[in-house]
Amino acid sequence: MNDDATEATRPNIDEANRTAVGRMVASRPRLVDVATAGDVIPGLTKDLLLHAGPPIAWPRMSGPLRGAIIGALIFEGLAQDADEAAELAASGDIRFAPCHDHQTVGPMAGVVSSSMAVWVVEDDTHGGQTFSTLNEGYGKVLRYGAYDDEVLDRLRFLNGTMAPMLSSALSKGDAGGGEAIDLRALLAEALHMGDEGHNRNKAGSILLATRLAPALVRVARDATGDALARVLAFLGENALSVLNPVMAAAKAMADAAHDVPGSTVVSTMARNGTEFGIRVSGLGNRWFTAPCATPQGLYFAGFSADDANPDIGDSTITETAGFGAFAMAAAPAIVRFVSGAPRDAIAATLEMYEITVGEHDHFTIPPLDFRGTPVGIDIRRVVELGITPRVNTGIAHKEAGIGQIGAGLVRPPMALFEEALEAFAEQHLRA
Repeated sequence: MNDDATEATRPNIDEANRTAVGRMVASRPRLVDVATAGDVIPGLTKDLLLHAGPPIAWPRMSGPLRGAIIGALIFEGLAQDADEAAELAASGDIRFAPCHDHQTVGPMAGVVSSSMAVWVVEDDTHGGQTFSTLNEGYGKVLRYGAYDDEVLDRLRFLNGTMAPMLSSALSKGDAGGGEAIDLRALLAEALHMGDEGHNRNKAGSILLATRLAPALVRVARDATGDALARVLAFLGENALSVLNPVMAAAKAMADAAHDVPGSTVVSTMARNGTEFGIRVSGLGNRWFTAPCATPQGLYFAGFSADDANPDIGDSTITETAGFGAFAMAAAPAIVRFVSGAPRDAIAATLEMYEITVGEHDHFTIPPLDFRGTPVGIDIRRVVELGITPRVNTGIAHKEAGIGQIGAGLVRPPMALFEEALEAFAEQHLRA
């Protein structure tokens, strides 16, 4: 085949990228149910634990990921204590897989086991379902690697009391006039109220609680008044309640952009506490990985950067889908939590326009005259301009069992994008 004919058969990269981003923006994720993970997540069995980030085996896992796995094994009744759980995890009798390989995302350690309750999100535009666990709140929680009795008791409340009530509210109640909750619309409204959808979710959590509360009251006839009050209080007081369903929504959006031939758009960014990994739309399910950096930010009293674990979590799916740190201009108050000044939040968003394909039709930023958020990370632009995506994130203690110690900002290693671009070039030349 001559060079002209070869060139004619190659996909147009810019056109492929517009297709990928168009699918991402058109995705309309709706919150439809809360269910038991093993009943709805494809391939999830009792001996399989899902985790955040790219694939990793027990010997290389970070402290917070090990701690979350220990807690999950105790929660599942597969181990009686931490020592027994660690021994089981190392034995080979328990399998591990990325959440992303099972239509799921999890913040921080991201551990999902078969008995845990998960939000069920459906993409009304493209079809398919995505999943995420219920959020535990701040501080000493499983997703940050803590696993003591307080953590396990909270998990039992979330899964045994709160989850069935939420499921009933969504299936029978008035959460949206008898309809599922449109998470794209909810997030768009939250961005106009000072959220950015990753680390600042106060407005979105209030909107979610407001939508669910009447239905919870209606379906709570079989629950005690104390149980209903506790569920409503937990939803209302946890400023991160909406994060997990929003992450599942972002997963649906990003998955819609995956597997577009010839596209250089990033469709996955995730970290397991040891490695940062990305996947690219036109390169299938291959992970490109490099060591995680440690976030720079603000620490809770008594902790410092010396205590911090490298970056961890699937929550970078928000930046992948065009919000989170990419929408920081909409949420200047976020800097009180992750460090910096309001002008830094605006600068962060403006910089991300440089490495993205388009602007979001549904997510807009009031301080930028309602400009759409930057969406569709292009690995070509990242490498050409030397600008990696911005991420804002929580910070976990490096030792298992302690939990969250702060929040801050981080960027993925440039090596990821360089390796992915080299792989894309090799594939493109062979086409």
